Amino acid sequence: MAYFDKKMILGWTAMVAIAVACLWASQWSWLQSHGVSALILAIVVGIVLGNVTSTRVQQRLDTGIASAKHHALRWGIILYGFNITFQDVFSIGWAGVATDVVVILTVFFTGLLLGTRVFKLDTNEAALIGAGSAVCGAAAVLATAPVIKAKSEHIAVAVATVVVFGTLSIFLYPVLLQQMVAQSWIDGQPVLQGLFIGSSVHEVAQVVAIGKAIDPHTAQMAVIVKMVRVMMLAPFLMLVMWVFARFLPSTNQQAASSKTGITIPWFAFGFIAVAGLNSLHLLPAALLHGLQALDVLLLCTAMVALGFTTQISVIRKAGIKPMLLATVLFVLLLSLSSLSVYLLNPYY
Repeated sequence: MAYFDKKMILGWTAMVAIAVACLWASQWSWLQSHGVSALILAIVVGIVLGNVTSTRVQQRLDTGIASAKHHALRWGIILYGFNITFQDVFSIGWAGVATDVVVILTVFFTGLLLGTRVFKLDTNEAALIGAGSAVCGAAAVLATAPVIKAKSEHIAVAVATVVVFGTLSIFLYPVLLQQMVAQSWIDGQPVLQGLFIGSSVHEVAQVVAIGKAIDPHTAQMAVIVKMVRVMMLAPFLMLVMWVFARFLPSTNQQAASSKTGITIPWFAFGFIAVAGLNSLHLLPAALLHGLQALDVLLLCTAMVALGFTTQISVIRKAGIKPMLLATVLFVLLLSLSSLSVYLLNPYY
């Protein structure tokens, strides 16, 4: 049973233990007030520990770390469906769904095109930055990475952009919304403010932090819009798979060598199936909460493992171009969401 050797057990145990510590720390009021989710904290801690831990220790854990990064990620994305129901889609109506679709497609493809053609970034790196901005932050980056076979350093850079601009959103959005209402851009209804927040902010935790800074009703609507955006993760992954298979960059040698073998992200189908099950409301509340907690633990474990395999020197080597791309996408998110709520204002 080489699969369950000592390195495997030690690596998994270390990653899970650190993930549990991050989950505990993420409950601190200061971190919550700044919208720092357990996922973001996990990758930061993982990167720090991965860069200060001796090579000898890392070699003793490497098999388990690699396994955790692979398996914890996929099962975490599947179980993420327990946070979503199809009823969420109906609750915000066609306008909210349409806004989310437009935002996701526009931001992702803009990121992919600008990243590769203007900023000359690696195709995978541009795709991950676009995915993180377009869909649901760190979770979208993690889900997209195995579909396009992205490197650890590209994942870390993409998550870093989520951290920077998601944190900026927490301070910027309440002020923006106040000005939008004052200038009669919108009339201040919770549904419109929630649509603005949920369709453009990166992380769910950041959406909650911004919504609560305004009022409970706005927070509720913002989370619903955001979760509908999260629900689109599965079809988004299908789209990414098709784009990378159909329009494969000639510079991607690894993919080019296996162009005939399309990698199907089966975990995306699992995500849809779990969301469908959750929509039936058959599971007892205690079991549902337990599954949601397990999901967060698995995603945090994957983030810690990812951080452990990422060298800060590699992120530094990426330079300023990824942040410039993320800045453009952040402005695009703001513009699309602002225009959407302005156009929809007369209908609410």
